[in-house]
Amino acid sequence: MRFRNAFRILVNNFGNVYKLLLFRLITNVLFLSLSYAVITLGLHVILSSTEAHKIIELLGEFFRSLSSGNTEFLAGFSKEFTQAIADFLSLLGANIGSIVGSVVGVALLYLVSRFVGGTSMLAMGTILNDKMETYGNTRFASAYFKNLTRATLYHLVYVPVSFLYDVAALTACWFFFFYTPSFLPSWGFLTVFFGLALSMLAFLCLQALKMTFISAWIPAIITDGKGVFSACRESFRMTKGFAARFSGFLIAIYCIVIVNILCAACTFGSSLLITIPASYLLVLSLQFVNYYEDTGKKYFLSYRKISGADGKPEGMGD
Repeated sequence: MRFRNAFRILVNNFGNVYKLLLFRLITNVLFLSLSYAVITLGLHVILSSTEAHKIIELLGEFFRSLSSGNTEFLAGFSKEFTQAIADFLSLLGANIGSIVGSVVGVALLYLVSRFVGGTSMLAMGTILNDKMETYGNTRFASAYFKNLTRATLYHLVYVPVSFLYDVAALTACWFFFFYTPSFLPSWGFLTVFFGLALSMLAFLCLQALKMTFISAWIPAIITDGKGVFSACRESFRMTKGFAARFSGFLIAIYCIVIVNILCAACTFGSSLLITIPASYLLVLSLQFVNYYEDTGKKYFLSYRKISGADGKPEGMGD
């Protein structure tokens, strides 16, 4: 019921997907441009080196020889390519400082881009809350600047903690994938497949668990006007409806993964411009629905439908 209500709120507020898309496009273009500049400046010696060009030339000649049947080149390709790789690795070792600097620079830019891009979520939260609470329409720009201070403080805490959590989850699932086959029957490819499936399940469950614990964080800031830290404490302490929140977020994550993959495959990736911001808005809608349900508040599903605290829609009179 909660997931269905969140989906209805997403549909009724779908116009906000394009606002979020525009904001994310601007921030991502800036991030990619700065990342390109950092990589170009830091790795210019490597990218423009004779060793790098040699590898590219060999690979190009290899595919041309395959199509033309040039067996003479193919016979000596392995030895020549191995030597080219060895020369390139030597070049990398000589420029390890530039490589580390570029990686650190891009990582820092990524964190900054997540921080700047994420500040839009409190603005979207305000828009959703006003629609659910009074069925009012709030402009994105006014909501963004109204919440900029709180959004900054929120993301100063959320971005690094979430980043470390995601890295730890990926690391745990990586080891889980390699150790799982030892506990399964030796079925060849099926053993690897089951190990990968269980690792993916573990990672998605960890993401759903994270969302469950922080589910009330943004809604408590927006709906009840609480401080960033007090709202965070309340979110972690909220035990009512924990199972319902976890199952709702797990279902949402699976739906998001499936929809994004299928739509991307059918549209050569172009649909991701819509499905990715819609995914963010669905998760945010589910957070607010959970908060309203768990705190006993009623909210608008549509112009003539209000959902009660028990999740059941109520019609409005003419």
